[in-house]
Amino acid sequence: MKLTEKEVRYVADLANLNLTDTEVQAMVKDLGAILGHMDRLAEIDTEGVEPMRQVLFPASETATLRADTPGPCLTNQEALANAPHAAQGYFRVPRVIER
Repeated sequence: MKLTEKEVRYVADLANLNLTDTEVQAMVKDLGAILGHMDRLAEIDTEGVEPMRQVLFPASETATLRADTPGPCLTNQEALANAPHAAQGYFRVPRVIER
């Protein structure tokens, strides 16, 4: 798939990235190559291939994952106890996105 500079700049804007012209040209090349590989993968015939349920091991035999059981929760006051800035029961953080 051929990616255009305009598309790369659009995606960069969505991600709130400021790319230089050199970086845009590199992304056109790199992202275009990635999308080309995805197109090649899409051509593979997967008809009749059984979907994987557990990638690493059969869950029933050797699963080392703990059971998902609820445990004690922090109270709001405990959670905010070490916060550098808190107000009205919430963490206060500086604004990081300004548009």
